[in-house]
Amino acid sequence: MTGLARDPGFFALLSGSHARLLGRPLVPEGRDAVWLYEEAPFAVLAHDGSADPRFVYANRTAQSCFGYGWAAFTALPSRLSAEAPHRASRRALLERVAREGFATGYRGLRVAASGRRFWIEDGTVWQLIDVDGTVRGQAAWFARWHDA
Repeated sequence: MTGLARDPGFFALLSGSHARLLGRPLVPEGRDAVWLYEEAPFAVLAHDGSADPRFVYANRTAQSCFGYGWAAFTALPSRLSAEAPHRASRRALLERVAREGFATGYRGLRVAASGRRFWIEDGTVWQLIDVDGTVRGQAAWFARWHDA
């Protein structure tokens, strides 16, 4: 495992963007990048800002939910987290987030590496914006999911 998993700078981007846009912390006071990656009881994922965004981060809860390890997850275009018939609604959500900064209350059908389909409930998606105002991608948080 390499990359951004426990990186304090990326943690600052995730948590700082979340706090600035949503007005509340991403993690409890005193928690850090290691806690978010290793122990958080909720899923956090992030993709880059490329034309066909690729995941650059998925904490252990997200990896377990989707059934991918770090290397496979971070090689995956994020559009493939949804089955083809559901990609248009996912794309519309991401476009809304790009315009408005964030969206809450998201519900979406996703597909795991095994093909298992599951619902994400009451998710939050936000722009990853660094302290200079540059958009670096988007991130998602969810604490509830169940098999479809």
